Amino acid sequence: MAILRSKEIWEMEIEDIQEKLTELKAELAKNISKSAAAGVNENPGKIRELKRTIARVLTIMSQKQKEK
Repeated sequence: MAILRSKEIWEMEIEDIQEKLTELKAELAKNISKSAAAGVNENPGKIRELKRTIARVLTIMSQKQKEK
C-alpha cells in the first residue's frame, strides 16, 4: 500500500479516510507480527512509516470533524 500524503487525505471524505485507516492498521499488524516471527524485517522503515501515516490520518480526521 502506498503511503498517503496530507494533501491526499484532505481531499478524501471521512468514510474513505476511515476505510484507509483500517487498512493501514491491518498492514501494520501484519508487518509487526511478521518481524516478530522472523526476527529480521526486510524493510525496517516500513513499520515506522505506517505508524506515522496512521497518526497523520487520525490527526486530519479529527480536524475535519471539528470543522463540521
